[in-house]
Amino acid sequence: MNYNIKYVGLDVSKEKIAVAVADEGRSKARYIGMINYTVEAIKKLIKKLGEPEQLEVCYEAGPTGYGLYRLLKSMDIHCEVIAPSLIPQKPGSRVKTDKRDAINLATLYRAGELTPVYVPTEDDEALRDLVRAREDVKEDELRAKHRLTKFLLRNEIRQPKGIRKWTAKYWEWLRQLKFQRSASKVVFQEYVQQLIEYQQRIKILEEEIKEQAENGVHAPLIQKLMTLRGVAIITATSLAAEVASFARFARPNGFMAFTGLVPSEFSSGDARKVGAITKTGNRHIRKLLIEAAWSYRHKPAVGRDLQKRQQGQPTNILSISWKAQQRLHKKYYRLMARGKESGKVVTAVARELAGFIWAIANEPDDASEMA
Repeated sequence: MNYNIKYVGLDVSKEKIAVAVADEGRSKARYIGMINYTVEAIKKLIKKLGEPEQLEVCYEAGPTGYGLYRLLKSMDIHCEVIAPSLIPQKPGSRVKTDKRDAINLATLYRAGELTPVYVPTEDDEALRDLVRAREDVKEDELRAKHRLTKFLLRNEIRQPKGIRKWTAKYWEWLRQLKFQRSASKVVFQEYVQQLIEYQQRIKILEEEIKEQAENGVHAPLIQKLMTLRGVAIITATSLAAEVASFARFARPNGFMAFTGLVPSEFSSGDARKVGAITKTGNRHIRKLLIEAAWSYRHKPAVGRDLQKRQQGQPTNILSISWKAQQRLHKKYYRLMARGKESGKVVTAVARELAGFIWAIANEPDDASEMA
């Protein structure tokens, strides 16, 4: 029986899958056709293509998720999910079809030119959906606040002096507002109600995040990350959800590159030019790290909240956390003293913070020495 490897490229959409195969060697990839995106159709296709040990399957990461990957793995078929942004493109190509995409995937996969993404477990994916749902609702809440404040501004209504926005006193002032026109009254009530609903949804999501941080599959990792200044429960849980496994980064610079916080470089011969950060990789983590990095402008200290988060953690973990405070605070003020822009300084601090996060995540627990 012929067991030559067959490289299968799948262009996956919501209801259909375009299939192409490139046989081992240098022959041209051939288009098999279009199948329905159903379990029965996929199993029938695999049976037609050959034995599981013959097949190397790939498809682009996309909105359909990792269900197809998990199905193929359950059938003992090697499958990889490809990073779309890293697929080589022919210059000048202006034609894009499902058939061409499938053939291109099969050809490039055989040549080893494709970069796979890390596929999370189902537990990891559920946690990631949870933290991203909160992030989405927080964005909705911010838009709702803007709509309400702009409505008040158009009607020349300003809060009294000494009352800060969105405090308890501010909400009390909002409830006392009166409008002469019925239309304005209805608009105001709907804006306020929409904002209240978003805040209730955030509360529900954050309660579940707290539960996952204390009892979920990544609870030990989350608790360790929370020993860092600026990394409270939401940030720590989001980091654990987005990365899933820090073990996939052999060195801290690999994780830094994953965050997109490393500088770009354009070098040729003796000339070397360093540019802005790459912004490749995970944008959610990049945002979290930059927000956390701002806290290191303050002098090193273990405040009440941080002390509470560090309680019960091993001394080797706490040592890394304290070293991070000292090093990153010095870095912040050293760069600021050179006249660097604050945004660039915080980005540099965030990049180094990523290294400390990697170190804590990969540091073994020293159970013999508890804080």
